[in-house]
Amino acid sequence: MAKKIKSILKLEIKGGEATPAHPLGPILGQNAINIGEFTKRFNEMTKDKKGYLLNVRVLIYEDRSFDIIVKTPKTSDLIKKFAKVESGSKNSKKEIVGNITFAQVQEIAKLKMSDLNTADLDRAIKIITATAKNMGIEVKD
Repeated sequence: MAKKIKSILKLEIKGGEATPAHPLGPILGQNAINIGEFTKRFNEMTKDKKGYLLNVRVLIYEDRSFDIIVKTPKTSDLIKKFAKVESGSKNSKKEIVGNITFAQVQEIAKLKMSDLNTADLDRAIKIITATAKNMGIEVKD
């Protein structure tokens, strides 16, 4: 028989950098989760995504056990990494802060496919391209 879910936490945590300190510790403590076990499991799961801000779902069961679901890194973080910029443009219509290639957009789209609301690669590419444009990052062919 499947375990009954008590609650679901939606968190944003940097990959491989979970600590029991504020703000993560108090949130987990309020939900009766073993903080040490959580940080150890999370950091092990995300050691290859170190430094990326990740969307995380924590399924908490009535018996106080939990499962961690880690989503892919945020689209904007991936675009910034490929464009080698610290942040997007404050005014994307007038200021271009960097550029990425179409091949890089395809790579990001393939990586993000499981988290996007489409199963079509062409639509995923359009979503990534639009995000880059809104960040002031130009897509070059």
